[in-house]
Amino acid sequence: MPASKYVRPTVWVPPAVSAVLQPQPPLAPSIPPVHVVDLMTEAGSAAFGARWRVKEAKLIECPALTNSLPEFKTTYDIEPHAELLGFDDSDWAMIAPADLGVRRGGGLVSFIWFRTTLTIPTNVAGFDTAGAKAVFRVNVDDYAEVWINGAMPRTPGRPSPGAIQGFNMPNRVVLADGAVSPGDRFEIAVFAINGPISAAPGNFLFVREAKVEFFR
Repeated sequence: MPASKYVRPTVWVPPAVSAVLQPQPPLAPSIPPVHVVDLMTEAGSAAFGARWRVKEAKLIECPALTNSLPEFKTTYDIEPHAELLGFDDSDWAMIAPADLGVRRGGGLVSFIWFRTTLTIPTNVAGFDTAGAKAVFRVNVDDYAEVWINGAMPRTPGRPSPGAIQGFNMPNRVVLADGAVSPGDRFEIAVFAINGPISAAPGNFLFVREAKVEFFR
């Protein structure tokens, strides 16, 4: 499958559908999972064929939207846009699962991408996955945005699991609206953000936890 292509917006366009009419993204169950796999272990990541890659993201200056107020000539975007489905991260550094917890970035206002692909196994540590609901859980110090197969699950004015959840709070993103099947593949991109941005912190970016939770 060819990679999606990022197209930087050039003009503000009002949404085609009212926010109140947009569907709610699927939410993770509030009950305890029946099985949990720790992706920060070699065995846990290997069960899903996950190979983690990492790269720092940068802010770049670019033209403001054409219908901005006249005094705004430029604005900012990030680079690379690694949320895209099929994004080529083959030249990124590969890291061991345990090294997700290594403190990265230069501190203050900084950003890191983490990427991998999860393939649902038939059985993981004695748990048969067929027919289960699967949730990707990640907790980034300090904030995270989570993309699954090129989409960030979000809706204006509604709980949005792919968007920032709060300070050192976990994102719990449902991998598929229904049950998963062995062989299902999910391309994961986690955009880690050091914050609060307006109170630039003297610390670094790292993953506190990365797991797959299963429910029945």
